[in-house]
Amino acid sequence: MLQANAGQPCHTPAFAHPMAVPIDMSTSSSSSSSSPSSASSSAVPSGSMAAGIAMALLGSIAFSGKAIIVKLAYRYGVDPVTLLMYRMLFALPVFLLMGWWAGRGKPGLGLRDWLGVAWLGFTGYYLASYLDFAGLHYISASLERLILYLNPTLVLLLGMLMYRKRPQPAQWVAMGVSYAGVLLVFGHEMRFDGWGTAIGAGLVLGSAVSYAVYLVYSGELVKRLGSLRLAGLASSAACVFCILQFVVTQPLSAAVVAPEVIGLSVLNATACTVIPVLLVMMAIERIGPGLAAQVGMIGPMSTILMGIWLLGEPFNAWIVAGTALVMGGVYIVTRRKS
Repeated sequence: MLQANAGQPCHTPAFAHPMAVPIDMSTSSSSSSSSPSSASSSAVPSGSMAAGIAMALLGSIAFSGKAIIVKLAYRYGVDPVTLLMYRMLFALPVFLLMGWWAGRGKPGLGLRDWLGVAWLGFTGYYLASYLDFAGLHYISASLERLILYLNPTLVLLLGMLMYRKRPQPAQWVAMGVSYAGVLLVFGHEMRFDGWGTAIGAGLVLGSAVSYAVYLVYSGELVKRLGSLRLAGLASSAACVFCILQFVVTQPLSAAVVAPEVIGLSVLNATACTVIPVLLVMMAIERIGPGLAAQVGMIGPMSTILMGIWLLGEPFNAWIVAGTALVMGGVYIVTRRKS
């Protein structure tokens, strides 16, 4: 149904994986001293560059607030399925509008395209979002963000397994450093929460893998439909899947939640989903995916700081060291050579 395209970057943002810019699988080729981010920096006016960086910064910070809002909502006794349903219910009209707007004046979708959109919406948005929400029921927002930030390394590993595109030696080292950082924070949390931390980390890692599969396989549809149109349509499909999941698995009485949960869900759907999607899309148009991903490295730090401020999560040397390792390793992995 879909052809995997590991060499074509996809610039579609995600519900659960902000700033997940795919890796160019041609990393085994010889490299030069220049990078796309530096090339894009010299190719755009300074005003547009500043605006693009600001958009990427705000989008990344807004995306990182998702985990904080989810953790706050769990304090009111809501379950992950119901909470995700409300988020998607409030976001659905905007994503339908996005898909319609981006498709104006363009050819309609054939059956193959609709099947591809549905499949990508299921794997990249619905499944990734559900596993992420379920995992946040067990682990801290800080650990969740660090695991999701491993996404570029997972894309690289998928490219190696599926297309035998071997990473460069420096990227192997960088991946090892990144995973060591996650294990550092994971081991520290498991000392206090036991197997709950293992379950939550496994669910969030499954979310990251699900979205990495989406990134690898979405290149063909991105080229045919455009990133904004595909984001709107696939996100809309994911919203429908989430609502159907609630209808099938939960009693209707589960929809009766505290007013605070409704307010947090509206905030999540707008300030942490729709608005950052648009900000990141516009940032990529102005400064390119490479520089946008580098600016997006503020995401884990903003999640940690908001977790300390709003959730009372601990801040210690384990989190500092783990975050530094993850961010440093991912930066090396995502530093694409021209």
